[in-house]
Amino acid sequence: MIITALRNWAPQPGTLIEWHPHPDVVPLVEAAAADPVPPSFLQENHVRGVKSAADRGAVHTAYLGSATEIAGDLDIDALTRAFEAFLVRHDALRTSFDVSDGSVVRRRVPLDAVRLEARTAGSFAEQEEFLDYVRARLSRDATPLSWPAVAFGAVSRAGSFTLYYGADHAFSDGASQVIVLSELADLYRAEITGTPATDLSAWTGSFVDYVGIENDIARGIGPDSPEMAEWTDVVTSHGGSMPSFPLDLGLAPGETAPVEPIEMDLLDAEEAAAFEDVCRAAGGKFVTGLFAAVAITDHELAGRDVYAGITVLGTRHLGDFALSQGWFCNFAPVTFPVVGAPDFDAVIGRAVEAYRRTKATAAAPIGRVLQLLVESGAGGAGVASSPHLLSYIDFRWFPSHGSEADRSAILFTGEGRTSNASMWFNRDERHFYLGSQTPATPFAQEQVSRYHHHLRTVLRTIARDGAYVLGETRESVQCG
Repeated sequence: MIITALRNWAPQPGTLIEWHPHPDVVPLVEAAAADPVPPSFLQENHVRGVKSAADRGAVHTAYLGSATEIAGDLDIDALTRAFEAFLVRHDALRTSFDVSDGSVVRRRVPLDAVRLEARTAGSFAEQEEFLDYVRARLSRDATPLSWPAVAFGAVSRAGSFTLYYGADHAFSDGASQVIVLSELADLYRAEITGTPATDLSAWTGSFVDYVGIENDIARGIGPDSPEMAEWTDVVTSHGGSMPSFPLDLGLAPGETAPVEPIEMDLLDAEEAAAFEDVCRAAGGKFVTGLFAAVAITDHELAGRDVYAGITVLGTRHLGDFALSQGWFCNFAPVTFPVVGAPDFDAVIGRAVEAYRRTKATAAAPIGRVLQLLVESGAGGAGVASSPHLLSYIDFRWFPSHGSEADRSAILFTGEGRTSNASMWFNRDERHFYLGSQTPATPFAQEQVSRYHHHLRTVLRTIARDGAYVLGETRESVQCG
């Protein structure tokens, strides 16, 4: 699988098939009962944002999608049963949300409502025509305000078909998208062969149960909890807000611009392995070496003596959620000084210690953290704004890696507006690469390009030379 921009998806032409609730079950869907389990913090704030955007008539872009190619003629009935089995297996996907009188309420459809019907939506011959269709389909159907909040679809042609899946972000995260296609392909193969599907019951705990676990943990976090110390220091040092992209992007406070997706190869497979070897020799790992390289770039380009960023960490370890569908994420700061460090070895040593603190800090759910930051006065109006994030995913460790569905799979997100340039770093057996959703203005594009190229220079120098001395210029590898 590769994470890429939606515009890079170019399946072969064919017939467009969609799956929707069967007309017979629509009354059951419309009468879905309120569920006593509230939304998670991330879900609640996300759903409020989606509802606000819908009320303004804005296009919904807060979804994730993935797609792959499956060999053989499409058996529509078998794929219908596979989709239904998938919804039954992940009971959190049988829920949606209402927003009324300021409250976000979870609704759950009964098992009897999990009946889908395939519909032909037309065909296409040109890629742009297809992409326009997908954007409209996911904006309409992958929303938390209706059930299902996920969208199943296919492009059927002789000898093969494209399988795609879209989900509102409240019901999915990057890891969910990585594993979903292999699971759907497995369920489909089971249907067409008459053999049992792989039993995933030990690893597919309900996200609804996860919400209860998260809420229990949050109740144990108070203003004096050790997890709050790092957060308070970071937010206070940034004027009551979260850390931002280190370079000026030319946008006024609160201003956004349309998204311009950026993709860049940073290291090939051999270079990534060499970089990892250098990190381990210095007492770190690939991820702490990455933070060190980013901190060096911040220091050399923006003069930041102390690196401060927010990273995304998975929370599936809190229960039997390894292969579950949901938004299993938390955020935590990574901060350490760079000033005075002569070289990469010194910086990664500081990054290792910082990342140890980060993992401890991540025990506090972000919802409770923000609440306490505001109550203490440390967090100002900008504390709840979208932070500048750094994420790292190594696809080689996913159980679905290398499967039939994974080999041709892509993962993409909706593209709305942004004021930031968060960085999503990904590694597989082919390369280590960067994805970023950046403001589509000439000035911002010049700034992010300058930053990304410098970061690539730092990484490649470390991989090539086994060392990096801060402040030295290495134009020879900058655009290599």
